[in-house]
Amino acid sequence: MPAQPLHLLKERHMTEVQYRVRPAGPLNGTVVVQGAKNAALPMIGAALLARRGQTVLRNVPAITDVQHAVDLARLLGAQVEYHPSDRLLVIDATEITSSRLPADLTRLFRGSVLFLAPVLHRRGEVIFEGAGGCALGTRGLDFHYRGLARLGGHIEEQGTTISIKASNLRGADLYLDTPSHTGTENLIMAAALTPGRTVIENAALEPEVLDVVAMLTAMGAQISGAGTGRIVVTGVDELHAVEYTIMPDRMDAGVLTIAAAITGGAVNLVGDAVLDHFGVATHKLHQMGIELTPAGAVTSVTRPGQLHPINVITDTHPGFATDLQPPLMALATQASGTSYFRERIHDARYALAGELTKLGADLTVNGEKAVVHGGKPLRGTEVIARDLRTGIGLVLAGLVADGETVIGNGAMIDRGHADLTGRFTALGADITREES
Repeated sequence: MPAQPLHLLKERHMTEVQYRVRPAGPLNGTVVVQGAKNAALPMIGAALLARRGQTVLRNVPAITDVQHAVDLARLLGAQVEYHPSDRLLVIDATEITSSRLPADLTRLFRGSVLFLAPVLHRRGEVIFEGAGGCALGTRGLDFHYRGLARLGGHIEEQGTTISIKASNLRGADLYLDTPSHTGTENLIMAAALTPGRTVIENAALEPEVLDVVAMLTAMGAQISGAGTGRIVVTGVDELHAVEYTIMPDRMDAGVLTIAAAITGGAVNLVGDAVLDHFGVATHKLHQMGIELTPAGAVTSVTRPGQLHPINVITDTHPGFATDLQPPLMALATQASGTSYFRERIHDARYALAGELTKLGADLTVNGEKAVVHGGKPLRGTEVIARDLRTGIGLVLAGLVADGETVIGNGAMIDRGHADLTGRFTALGADITREES
């Protein structure tokens, strides 16, 4: 299947999207949790490590970040069949013909950095022209480059372009200053085909990392210690194509949980072991008065009483996920009392605060701390999705704001949530998506 022309990618990226949300009472019904975005993206990159055969990924979320990853894989020379309605992706990476990760694509989604190691192995060189996605402050990528350099990669920087060449890669001891999940995944992929033994200290513990490790292990990689913070990878000569089912998206599950709670509804989430992946978020949701009851692959969500205020400190897994902080802040506006937030992961994660204020929320931000005085009525107005998580937080607030909430820059929401209008409407929400 031929690569899509870059001018078409630019046109699609320039499409203006907005969401309109109106209150429609409690949400009720059953909804399927999508596949995990943060597992799907590295798995698409990992599929490029297989020099023959077809990798089949199931439960792939139909989101724009995945589409961008598909476009990038095709541009690199892989043959890709993508069936969004079936949540199915087939990747044949027998031929990888390009070393360049062009800015036209890499600036559309930050997950493009996950192609560094696969392309380096397949081509002996990778040229990276920058990463995009959400603007979340100082989310540096230098630990990706430093790790690849420790493995023997030769790095040259010219302006915004990084060139990495693999002349004589060897296993090494690596350390991450912060347990970044993309950094961990990139270095595991790099080490998987690097001769010798590589040790990654302070590795990320996120469930998505473990899912990627499980896929790589199925491909033939020798990896131990996943989930302990110290991962050991013994390089192998080759990896082979596999069929793999992606885990449910815990952020999507968290949003659906909060949607049920903020409207006072009852929703059944279909997605295996959702609560096992929530970490501290499970306890915080319980503290707010939300009941989560698992029964096999289904988790029922109810809010039998009033919402309680909460104290939240974001942290790496199993701490409270930073991606769920904006949705929980929207929920806190409906709790009677004062909630306190401390953001320790991303220094620009409070973009939602200013938009919630436009809706009538009473909150203040001071550095990494935010205070929400809940119980104040919200009023619909025009707001902006500054990033993915801000966008979905505004959707949640719009479910209970009087009148109509119009969310601009809605393409940000499409980056992380599949068929949002269809799934929310099926639960009784009044939400529409418009393009211009």
